[in-house]
Amino acid sequence: MTILHILDHSVPLASGYSFRSRNLVRFQQQVGLRPVVLTSPRQGSERDGADTLEGVRHYRTGPVGGRLSWLREVRQMGRMAMRIAAVARSERASFLHAHSPLLNGLPALWAGRRLGLPVIYEARAFWEDAAVDHGTVRQGSLRYRLIRLVETWLFRKADRVVTICEGMRKEIVRRGVDAARVAVVPNGVDVDVFRPRSRSESLAKRIGLNGGPVFGFIGSFYRYEGLRFLIDSIPAIREALVGARVLLVGGGEEDAALRTAAACLGDTVVFVGQVPHQRVSEFLSVMDVFVCPRRRIRLTELVTPLKPLEAMAMGRPVLASDVGGHRELIRHEATGLLFPAESQRAFVAQATRVGADPLLRKALGETARSYVLGERSWDRVVPMYLRIYSELA
Repeated sequence: MTILHILDHSVPLASGYSFRSRNLVRFQQQVGLRPVVLTSPRQGSERDGADTLEGVRHYRTGPVGGRLSWLREVRQMGRMAMRIAAVARSERASFLHAHSPLLNGLPALWAGRRLGLPVIYEARAFWEDAAVDHGTVRQGSLRYRLIRLVETWLFRKADRVVTICEGMRKEIVRRGVDAARVAVVPNGVDVDVFRPRSRSESLAKRIGLNGGPVFGFIGSFYRYEGLRFLIDSIPAIREALVGARVLLVGGGEEDAALRTAAACLGDTVVFVGQVPHQRVSEFLSVMDVFVCPRRRIRLTELVTPLKPLEAMAMGRPVLASDVGGHRELIRHEATGLLFPAESQRAFVAQATRVGADPLLRKALGETARSYVLGERSWDRVVPMYLRIYSELA
């Protein structure tokens, strides 16, 4: 059974989106499916072409011109519809599995109807909500409402809708989509890669982590991640935990602003930039507590992140704000600790508590690892797709 996955971008580009996609196709191979990938012009390919990564054929789409953003988007969708049809025919695809944004979903729907193939649309976030936090769209604006309207139409027309968490599933159903047609296939973790390991003392020494507990974050530096809140809180944490440090791994639109905010703290906040995905577990090993201080906005209430799961799989305790996306992953006092979002007093209290108590950190980490093994390893998550495909066969 050949599944054509239509993606915004894929590996070797590094993002949570591309790593989820990589694991989906890898583990789909293991359960007997034949995945094929087609990426959009946002992959950055110079021309149409194809390559093979980890035994999976990846088709690429060349650039699309146009000065105005809306004109480029229209042209991209037209180009993608042609590419989807051509690749689906040549690979004899059984299903078209389009992954958000709707710039992939709409062309897949058009091509699917033309070819008589079932279309699955997988929404990993609501595009308009992410655009609000990035400042490119204003909530409630005409563009915001138009994006929401078109994607809702797509949800209703696709043969099946997949999403990554319960918060998004409920939102899609509230938009008038039959609940029986909406499935949750959550984020997962490769538990053989992310497993408990000893602290990398050589790395800790090289980047200057000596003495006090390390509160760390790995991921994209978006405003909604609450990293400025973390930096502003560290002086109060250090009053109780002498030598406490913050380790920030990654980069993004908030990078320069965060470095400026941390400049007055000297070596208390350590920035290492982006690192290859194969080194993430090494950096997690030097973190005593993984922190997720996300702000409370519509996106964080609905969407679950991936990085906390990787930390949990390694047995690292997670301290997170109590936004909806975190509450789906973390049981307070069991698989991690939660604090009221954007409450500095509550955050500092929990941070000093867990930072000062190695036994608590060990207990939380062990329970978190057990949870991931039982419910969130990719070999448990990916077979959920088999039921979806079989219903449409």
